[in-house]
Amino acid sequence: MSILRLIIAYYQYSWIILGCILLIIEMIAINGYLLWSGLSAILVGIITSYFYIYWPIQCLLFSVLTLLFMFFWYRWLRYYTISQKSNKLLNQRHKQLVGLHFILHSSLENGQGHIRIADSIWPIKANHNLPVGTPVIITNVEGIILIVQPKYRNN
Repeated sequence: MSILRLIIAYYQYSWIILGCILLIIEMIAINGYLLWSGLSAILVGIITSYFYIYWPIQCLLFSVLTLLFMFFWYRWLRYYTISQKSNKLLNQRHKQLVGLHFILHSSLENGQGHIRIADSIWPIKANHNLPVGTPVIITNVEGIILIVQPKYRNN
């Protein structure tokens, strides 16, 4: 028996096998399009298992289902990405530090010094000298230099 006769005799399984092949290729290629084509082919195989449909209608059903799946996926994806808050400071660690409070562990001489934040040492600059133990707040960033001001406590 030739492969073409097998496909014609068991056309519903051919759709399911095609869908599985497309899903396997999707797992390897990761481009997104074959996922919806694979699911459409599997759905056409399931539908043709219960109802006899002529092959041109099967191909049309496959095409329409693929387009519908893609339309609803991209519509949902667009809504999802718009509704998510984008982090504009991602990978800009120095800008993420603005507004944070720290205590100086070394004094600032000539308004310049360093501060240890987590596992990094950052250069800092202030308008005037500050002694050890002064609470400071990071107010701005100039390049990689953090601009600090003393944080005065309200009593």
